[in-house]
Amino acid sequence: MLGSIEAGGTKINCAVGHQDGTIVKQIQIATTTPDENVAQIVAFFQEHPVEAIGIGCFGPVNVDKESADYGSLLDTPKQQWRFYPFLATLKQQLAIPIELHSDVTVSGLGEVHLGGGKGDNFVLYVTIGTGIGGGVILNDQLLRSPRHPEMGHVTMQRVEGDQLVSVCPFHDNCFEGLASGPAIEKRWGKKGSELPPDHPAWEMEADYIAQGLLQMIVVLAPDRVIIGGGVMKQQQLLSRIREKVQEKLNGYTYYDRLENMEQLIITPVLGDDAGLIGGLLLADYANNM
Repeated sequence: MLGSIEAGGTKINCAVGHQDGTIVKQIQIATTTPDENVAQIVAFFQEHPVEAIGIGCFGPVNVDKESADYGSLLDTPKQQWRFYPFLATLKQQLAIPIELHSDVTVSGLGEVHLGGGKGDNFVLYVTIGTGIGGGVILNDQLLRSPRHPEMGHVTMQRVEGDQLVSVCPFHDNCFEGLASGPAIEKRWGKKGSELPPDHPAWEMEADYIAQGLLQMIVVLAPDRVIIGGGVMKQQQLLSRIREKVQEKLNGYTYYDRLENMEQLIITPVLGDDAGLIGGLLLADYANNM
């Protein structure tokens, strides 16, 4: 049996399952303090023992396996988690092999092996939720870099009339600051889930997401772009995003995938389980090292 942890800024999902992605048991807990959450995670895996665990963690997080601080949170906006040795603490308490990478990259791993990116060589996975982040899966493998990309902080051109004070503490006009779930709530006074499908929020949101994706597409030229996260549960968004990316390309279809937005840009086939399934795959890798 293998374990998986999807550690997000709002909630943490833990699961046990198999290397084929089958989830046997899972729980969800609110993200609070490191000490409280680690105690809850350890209790779950003591009740449901596993051979190894794969973790997809919110960031920024140290993913450099050669670093003494591998698996520690970095300068995250979640102040109580700043520089917390998440991986080291779990390894000490559970004494089993554990691998960690960014949450978006691990979700992408699940989609590449068992979901919408199966058969693609180069997949970009982007999540739009409490934060915004992106991960790259190349030839079915995690991008083994000492750092993970912070795609949520690419610069946006503000939509005309948008006077929102960015929710990002570092940047006034970055992707995360203007288009994350908290940005939507701050701008309109309600959570996105409480806004109707025809609300003007979604036209603006689609524009910002399209801007972000366009920058990544022209830099990386991926075979597939998979967009997950809570904001993308608004079903009216996907078609608008595709249309706006096409408009912003302005005919510049310099590789064949750009000619079919319905194939290029999709939502996760694995749905909310992408991160947990990716974690099981990462756990299998850890167990066979």
